[in-house]
Amino acid sequence: MKGPLLRLLRPRRAPPRPLLVSGSLWGRAQTAAVSPASSTQAGSTMRPTGRYPIPNKKDLPYDIVELMEEVEMKSGFLPNVFSVMSHRPAEFRAFFAYYNAIMNKERGRLSKADKELIVVATSIVNRCPYCVIAHGALHRIYSKKPALADQVVVNWKLADLSDREQAMLEFALAVSHADNITEEHFQKLEAQGFDREDAWDIGTIASFFAMSNRIAHFTDLRPNEEFYSMGRIPRDKEKAETP
Repeated sequence: MKGPLLRLLRPRRAPPRPLLVSGSLWGRAQTAAVSPASSTQAGSTMRPTGRYPIPNKKDLPYDIVELMEEVEMKSGFLPNVFSVMSHRPAEFRAFFAYYNAIMNKERGRLSKADKELIVVATSIVNRCPYCVIAHGALHRIYSKKPALADQVVVNWKLADLSDREQAMLEFALAVSHADNITEEHFQKLEAQGFDREDAWDIGTIASFFAMSNRIAHFTDLRPNEEFYSMGRIPRDKEKAETP
């Protein structure tokens, strides 16, 4: 699966639309198409999306509605984080703008899979089901390794990680735990080819998702059903099994 998952949109007269779905994952156009309805539709066995009321589209600013419809069209479903954050439109824009700044930046030595693995590992510490499940799905798709995120969920120290990935997660988890960060942490990263700017990227991802995890916690944000199966079945096999 090629291309970035989400990209920052060009500014418009309305407040900037924070995300653009490229079709790599959300649409599952390449992995497993689903009906264009969220997993909170009638008849779903999943719990409600969250504790706070989700605004009607007619009551939301145009730029947010346009973005949500674009995501849903390309994904086949709307990730619940969009619905929950729409309760506070100004915070919705700020949240996704910062998400884009750290997760979709073009420079640095962190791959998309690296970033998603950091989110999974640190979200476990904060006991966030939404981020563990959703970003585990993204990691499976970017890495083409359907088992690694699951291994990290159980015990990252026993997972099939490279030395580089181990150093990366050790630093991210130190930030997530609010440990004292010392020069030794940076030296371990440098030994695996990461520079100080890469350390900043690792640290900001861990920090941003510490906040995101806590928002998910008090809002009772739950993963969409679609995330659970994403990236687990090879694309060719999945296509062959589709009626």
